[in-house]
Amino acid sequence: MHIAITADPRIPVPPPLYGGIERIVDMLVRGLVDRGHNVTLFAHEDSDVPCRHIAYGGTDPQRALDTLRNTLSVSRLAVQRPDVVHNFGRLAYLGPLLPLDIPTVMSYQRGPPVDRVHTAARLAADGSFVVTGCSDHITDQVRPHVHAATVYNGVPLDTYDFRAEVSEDAPLVFLGRIAEIKGGHTAIEIARRSGRRLIMAGNIPDGTAAQSYFQDRIEPYLDGNQIQYVGPVNDEEKNELLGRAAAFLMPIEWEEPFGIVMAEAMACGTPVIGTRRGAVPEVVDDGVTGIIGDTVEDLVAGVERIEKLSRRATRERCERLFSDRAIVDAYESLYERMGAGTSESTASSAQLSSA
Repeated sequence: MHIAITADPRIPVPPPLYGGIERIVDMLVRGLVDRGHNVTLFAHEDSDVPCRHIAYGGTDPQRALDTLRNTLSVSRLAVQRPDVVHNFGRLAYLGPLLPLDIPTVMSYQRGPPVDRVHTAARLAADGSFVVTGCSDHITDQVRPHVHAATVYNGVPLDTYDFRAEVSEDAPLVFLGRIAEIKGGHTAIEIARRSGRRLIMAGNIPDGTAAQSYFQDRIEPYLDGNQIQYVGPVNDEEKNELLGRAAAFLMPIEWEEPFGIVMAEAMACGTPVIGTRRGAVPEVVDDGVTGIIGDTVEDLVAGVERIEKLSRRATRERCERLFSDRAIVDAYESLYERMGAGTSESTASSAQLSSA
């Protein structure tokens, strides 16, 4: 198949550091190319992918001129007519293509603009437009308005080493943006109350609020022994950090759309202890591959149950639902169904990656 994929214009594919959507796009592109598909990617000019790459003319999706430039670039597909167009960028990029009968997928990694999706569905040729969300938490927001399916996010399994056992004094780990909604302060409280070591990693965003949060609620508890902060980590360091952890802490304070870091931990066999918000209940099999709680007390109690969780079952769940193979399988199946003209009967209620 000839599959055209559009990414967000701000960050290269793959991203040099952080960029969850760009990592998913990179994983998908490489998987499709490995399976013999002809892939064209519209992305930032610094992208490095094993397929035809068309660089965007603009890199700021908030600028109207950049959006116009990028939309015009993508609109050439009206002449080239690939078998499928898959958009991870702005919905506006699909505007000129929607009235055509080219099968088109719009993927959301965060809460979708429901009114715009509804409008796009009305403009699209019958049965040619499908929305995917990275979790049911996202997909359910648009299912009443458009054909929609869930395809979970995932990770390239070869990047992460499964560890069936860890040392008795293995630490807890928190990995993510150092921001209040990610719950780093709660991770510290869990560690202190459970008497466990905690290693924290991740970037501190620019801006006064983020800096104040770190200085007021994180830094005072860093003692270099029980509570440590090691800063941002690359993929190799992440594999080592997560793989040697007793558990990964996900005490989020917002409705996280997916949380790729949970899949990264699970790929190492490391169970997840997290709050019952966003997609956490979809990713974690409570009591088997992790613990889900509603309060800090629940999560502290979860730490005491780590030994009862199965690291092998955790890895197997990742392989089945959140691996690169599973994600490419799901999208490839969707493309084939749309190309066969069966999107209306299959994608309207399908959950292509199912817990």
